[in-house]
Amino acid sequence: MEGINWIVVILVGIFAGWIAERIMNRSHGILTNLIVGLVGAFVGHWLAGVLGIAYSGLIPSLIAAVAGAVVLLFMLGLFKRR
Repeated sequence: MEGINWIVVILVGIFAGWIAERIMNRSHGILTNLIVGLVGAFVGHWLAGVLGIAYSGLIPSLIAAVAGAVVLLFMLGLFKRR
């Protein structure tokens, strides 16, 4: 049953990337949503640590991943405009 955890992580990553895509008014594919969501999860986890926010569970993890993905898309947008 260890493989189920990876499936959940991938699904949360895709969902977080999709939510961030909608918030930032962008249009990407499912693979880009997955990458943005997974990298966003790391960014969100790091930001929560810097801010001293402790969390556990699926919903707080999704919120952190979405927040990180939004920050990531914002930063990528800054570099893309140049």
